[in-house]
Amino acid sequence: MKRFDRKFGATFIEEAPTTPGVYLFKDDEGSVLYVGKAKNLRRRLASYRNASRKKAHRKMRTLVREAAALEVRTLDTEAAALTTENELIRTLRPPYNVDGAFFFLYPAIGVVHRPRHTLLCFTTDIDAFSELDFRWFGVFRSRPRAKDAFEVLVTLLGLVAHLEKRAALEDVPSVVGSWTVAFRMLDPDIVTGLESFLAGVGPSGLGPLVRALVEKPRARREATEVQANIRRLSSFHRTDLAKLNAALRAEGRPGTFVSQSERDALFIRVKAMPR
Repeated sequence: MKRFDRKFGATFIEEAPTTPGVYLFKDDEGSVLYVGKAKNLRRRLASYRNASRKKAHRKMRTLVREAAALEVRTLDTEAAALTTENELIRTLRPPYNVDGAFFFLYPAIGVVHRPRHTLLCFTTDIDAFSELDFRWFGVFRSRPRAKDAFEVLVTLLGLVAHLEKRAALEDVPSVVGSWTVAFRMLDPDIVTGLESFLAGVGPSGLGPLVRALVEKPRARREATEVQANIRRLSSFHRTDLAKLNAALRAEGRPGTFVSQSERDALFIRVKAMPR
């Protein structure tokens, strides 16, 4: 008899519904180890029962070995299963789930233009900067891509404006895992274009910055690197900015920001919309 049958019952699969739903592997104390969703629960659970020794099936074998119980919850639609799976992962943070379990690490990029300087911020702790009137963009699911885009922006802006000393930013909190930089003498048109770009409107928002770079001798000397950085920003627009903008517009939501706890659910709902 297969381990799956010994643990959960020889008739578990044949009695499982063929409808959409979610399933929860639990340990012997009732804590959830893993949450999954399926369009057809019986078919999906059968894949755990019949998992082979292949490397691709290692996680399935591990879950069957470690779990003491398996709970099944039926739902009306696959979209409802996706939404429920996301909510359970977000609230329970099962140890064998990775995607969506660490939503609190989704970062945002903030911009605020002040009389003396323009501030840029990269953080996962938006609340820590609540008194600074940042306009927030995000949150983004990929921390590496968002951080790379932020660092590229800092590099390019540093070629056209003066970096402010940290000592001059007395009202800016120092938050672990966050980065805040300030630039003096940054053209307001560049700031407006930057906000347009981060809002996902399009790479054309980088136009004022690009034109300013062309006028700077150092930027011209480093033209190859500058062009490579602009391409990285264009890539970030395609992979993250444009998609977030489209998702917000699809739901008729104003603004440029969605909270960490709402981000995945927003994309799930939009994906389920009829086309």
